[in-house]
Amino acid sequence: MTRLAILLMILTLPAHAGEIWVTNEKDDTVSVIDVDTLEVVRTYPTGERPRGVTFSKDFSRLYICASDSNTVQVMDPDTGEILHDLPSGEDPEQFVLHPDDRHLFIANEDDAVTTVVDTQTRQVVAQINVGIEPEGMAVSPDGKIAITTSETTNMAHWIDTATYTLFANTLVDSRPRHAEFTADGAKLWVSSEIGGTITVFNVADQTEVGKVRFDITGVSADLVQPVGFRFNPEGTKAFVALGPSNHVAVVNMTTYEVETYILVGRRVWHMAFSPDNSQLFTTNGVSGDVTVIDVASETPVKSIKVGRFPWGAAMRPTKSQ
Repeated sequence: MTRLAILLMILTLPAHAGEIWVTNEKDDTVSVIDVDTLEVVRTYPTGERPRGVTFSKDFSRLYICASDSNTVQVMDPDTGEILHDLPSGEDPEQFVLHPDDRHLFIANEDDAVTTVVDTQTRQVVAQINVGIEPEGMAVSPDGKIAITTSETTNMAHWIDTATYTLFANTLVDSRPRHAEFTADGAKLWVSSEIGGTITVFNVADQTEVGKVRFDITGVSADLVQPVGFRFNPEGTKAFVALGPSNHVAVVNMTTYEVETYILVGRRVWHMAFSPDNSQLFTTNGVSGDVTVIDVASETPVKSIKVGRFPWGAAMRPTKSQ
């Protein structure tokens, strides 16, 4: 096939657009950003202090941790209507949807438990005692393991999703905030906000295999606080939000070395990729905006004002003619 034929084929394919949904803690709203225009196109009200946010597999439902309302809300993203609330335990902060697209694993910061909710029956199916002030949640690609991180206990808690029981507890540095499995399920990354590190574990035996450290020229070490992070689809780079340092680190996932730092807005929390992974959107709590990063050049290209104290971010693909 000639280059011209390939180009013509690409041009005739339907364009895939998308949206980034951002929770605003202080406004009790969610902002919707169009990834093509890089503008806020809709804003919907939510419960009190929305933080964690994720979509169902088919993107027909949006789940929102309304922390101060002590509930998980289910929204129709086409209309912005809150369809119903799910039981969640006290102060749900982050959650993760199991690969079965049915069970939510929710970190309850005030109760020191992980709550498992069946989104179809709208019932709690398990509550698992974990460490003090749980926040981060992750689930392995095969769905067999869930992780809860506890801020005060400084641990990652390993949960068997078949039995809803703990089978391991591993120490990390001070105040773990976020956890992610690599795409192959072989490694687990856990960020420690006050410790200023990311700890990498081998999933097979829960042993520590690496540590990522950060050092930004001209920025005090106590301001370098890793929280949310995302892996690129190739599994070669991790983009790490570094809190009040106002930077995102780009980390080599093989060497665990930082390749560069990207300046973003104030108090960067979490991130979401665009549908084609060419853009990365960061939520900047104190500056009340979202920074758009061009992934290829690893440079910021735009700042978008949203609500007060943006926290969580989730991507929704859409189609345009």
